[in-house]
Amino acid sequence: MEEDMNQKLLREVDAAGEISVVDQVPLKDKVWSEMKKMWVVAVPAIFTRASTFGINVITQAFVGHIGSTELAAYSFIYTVFLSFAIVILLGMATALQTLCGQAYGARKYHMLGVYLQRSWIVMFLASIILLPIFIFATQILEVLGQDEDVAKVGGEVAHWIIGAMFALVISYSSQMYLQSQSKNMLITYFAALAILIHVLLSWLLTVKYNFGVPGAMLSTVLAFWIPNIGQLMFIMCGGCRETWKGFSLLAFQDLWAVMKLSLSSGVMLWCDTSD
Repeated sequence: MEEDMNQKLLREVDAAGEISVVDQVPLKDKVWSEMKKMWVVAVPAIFTRASTFGINVITQAFVGHIGSTELAAYSFIYTVFLSFAIVILLGMATALQTLCGQAYGARKYHMLGVYLQRSWIVMFLASIILLPIFIFATQILEVLGQDEDVAKVGGEVAHWIIGAMFALVISYSSQMYLQSQSKNMLITYFAALAILIHVLLSWLLTVKYNFGVPGAMLSTVLAFWIPNIGQLMFIMCGGCRETWKGFSLLAFQDLWAVMKLSLSSGVMLWCDTSD
């Protein structure tokens, strides 16, 4: 009996000793470990967001070689019109991130694909609502007091930008879907590829072959769509076997609830950025 008690005490001492060893891990090592986990997620997300801004900077640089009127028109359309659409659509996509995160945590993996399709539908409808500001960009710029030449070129740029706006529907929703599954580096690779191709195409179409504004805008639209093609191929061709089960009629159910959540997220982000 006494021997059993001694063995029990020894086990408790060993356990206490193991706990004390864990507690003795330096704080800087704990902080570094947590930082590495955070940056694995944060760096790809930061780079992806920066790539959208990078596409704008590259386009702006090449449009500047065409002329000052073209540069002013492009800058106004991107800064006011497309930036407004970006904030709304990105805000709506954050609702998908919330839904996908909850479904993945609950191990309802098949619902991630359904939520992704619902997000496509809701964000596509929102893009349709935003269309008039791009279609009638020339008239809007004239009402705002812009120069007639700037307004005319701005309308041409805005019509091209429609293609980029619809690309954002696929881009933001696919990014949230993949990030919820920790497939972050894939998004980064496609974003980097889009930047490289955009630089090459912009040089070819605006400097070498002198296609002017249409050449610069064609390169811009392609730069927005290239990551989408890669992401969709990855999702639908076996890269997300657990969460993508193909197109489903479930995507058309409970759309109103998704729409309310998406709109509230979009308005909230727009209010934050406008402040």
